[in-house]
Amino acid sequence: MVGITSYGAYVPLFRLAREAIAKGARGEKAICNFDEDSITMAVAAANDCLNGIDRDTIDGLYFATTTSPYKEKLGAAIVAMAVDLRQDVITADFANSLKAGTGAFRAAIDAVKAGSARKVMVAAADCRLGIPGSALEQNFADGAGALLIGDKDVAVTVEASYSVYSEILDIWRADGDIFVRSWEDRFSSTHGYLEAVGEAVSGLMRKSKLSPKDFAKVVFYSPDARRYVELARQLGFDDKSQLQDALFAVLGNTGAAFPLMLLIAALEEAKTGDLILLASYGNGSDAFVLRVTEQIEKIRNRRGMKEHLASKKVVTDYRRYLIWRGLLPQETIPGPIRFLSAPAAWREREANFRLHGVRCQVCRTIQFPPQRVCTKCHAKDQFEPYRLSDKRAKIFTFAMDYVTPAPDLPTVTTTIDFDGGGRMECYMTDREPEQVKCGLPVEMSFRKIIDKDGAHIYFWKSIPIRA
Repeated sequence: MVGITSYGAYVPLFRLAREAIAKGARGEKAICNFDEDSITMAVAAANDCLNGIDRDTIDGLYFATTTSPYKEKLGAAIVAMAVDLRQDVITADFANSLKAGTGAFRAAIDAVKAGSARKVMVAAADCRLGIPGSALEQNFADGAGALLIGDKDVAVTVEASYSVYSEILDIWRADGDIFVRSWEDRFSSTHGYLEAVGEAVSGLMRKSKLSPKDFAKVVFYSPDARRYVELARQLGFDDKSQLQDALFAVLGNTGAAFPLMLLIAALEEAKTGDLILLASYGNGSDAFVLRVTEQIEKIRNRRGMKEHLASKKVVTDYRRYLIWRGLLPQETIPGPIRFLSAPAAWREREANFRLHGVRCQVCRTIQFPPQRVCTKCHAKDQFEPYRLSDKRAKIFTFAMDYVTPAPDLPTVTTTIDFDGGGRMECYMTDREPEQVKCGLPVEMSFRKIIDKDGAHIYFWKSIPIRA
């Protein structure tokens, strides 16, 4: 039986208080730091999903988003390299629809069923923008979810599925638009969301000969909390006991990643034998019947949704948020211009994306960046690749720059020593200046370094360990 063999999630550390957007608004929403985007969040969720799993056993990675940094470039290839998968895995992007996440999920299931892959990773992430001050901006949030699909040690089997499409102009973003557009709420909800998801769920239950009372939990994409409850009641589900908490007050609507993230939250509490109904929305709906197996207990050691939601820093400065999203100009000072070299980036991709150092095969000394001569025993060209992205470290020394303009001053540069060996210099992010000190334990996070001339340059930064 094919199904979910592992799951992982990522919620950014920072939350924007909705009161900062509109007076009287309640709750908070997850927001990316200035150096995060859909690709970096997908990497974080995929790494959470791969905890304890041999990465060489993965045969494919599908990246789902409506907010890829590139309009023509394979985002899945960046994610696959950053999580250190084999070079010969299948990679594909699923984009331009809110149900891209479940579309990738269905495609992964079909690939495993067909035998063209043994395990396929689905990583969905989004960071959509609403017009400043609008209701959409209050609801939209940033986050990522990842599911590993396989046919061995399955924790959640896929029992049935059903899909519909619906051509309606309700939520959209045209080429060149920065902000998501929407039509009148009642029209969009009634003839878009409620009809499409209702039809998909009803068709699924007819196909599988199930009724609402058969499900322990139901998970729906929803544009807001009101429609979420309305849909559940319309379909005959008990919104108090069966409906998964949509987390609108503490997370927000994370777009294409939203149904997968809510499913992961449901799985964190699920018991063996539970039936779960999952449904997405986006010019139609994908609906699935899922059954939890005893294997679920073996994949509880993830940060998942629960730990990420518990680890947070609340931002109340709306201007700070607008600067992070690039919606307010920043002061600059004359200085050297950084040029991008595609050949140099290509030559150093193993170190920059996979964060591979080297380990001497003679004396086992670990070095970063990769070298030809061992600094300890001086053996030449006798090294093996050594992944540092999943290792923890401690700050050896650091520097803070309060002068050079940046979205989040001061700019902190750290020299870190990895547990087990290896030293590197890197920027530090998701930090409070007063907490930075020598000896502070840190972990690695894949982040943006430069956005220049339409090119997005990524590297690894140190962050304080999220409890």
